[in-house]
Amino acid sequence: MIKSDVVLLRAVEPADADIMYQWENDISLWSVSNTLTPFSYNQLKIYANDVSRDLYQSGQLRLMIDYIAEGENEVAGMIDLFDFDPFHSRAGVGIMINKKWRNRRVATEALRLFIEYSFLYLGLHQLYCNIGADNELSVKLFEGAGFQKSGVKKEWLKRRGKYVDELFFQLINR
Repeated sequence: MIKSDVVLLRAVEPADADIMYQWENDISLWSVSNTLTPFSYNQLKIYANDVSRDLYQSGQLRLMIDYIAEGENEVAGMIDLFDFDPFHSRAGVGIMINKKWRNRRVATEALRLFIEYSFLYLGLHQLYCNIGADNELSVKLFEGAGFQKSGVKKEWLKRRGKYVDELFFQLINR
């Protein structure tokens, strides 16, 4: 198991379709996930039932984040590995934490565990992420985990009629 005293990272189960439906269709999260259209419940149910495809086939991996501290056991978020490139040993990472669980070490612990898993078990050389310059919490999270800003895409993201820079961060496995 991939776990700490705070969180457990686990595979997506069919029962997770309900919570993924809520999160994937929360318009307030679309700007950070580059989503433009809603997902149907049926799409997410099919995904949750078929997510067992091999990382090398799909190029992506989603794990659910369960908050397990303080005697609780509740789904608190999701963490994704995407654009998996086994030849160059790199992948992108994205994380979403439900508002209820923010500022409780959930994102920090989940990201730490995910980095360890990606480097030690998947053998990745590097992880990267793209973050809107206006997303200060995510910038702080990834910098705190050791990611370094290595680029800026000027006016890359359109948010409410205005353009925002997108920051590119990398974490190299030394």
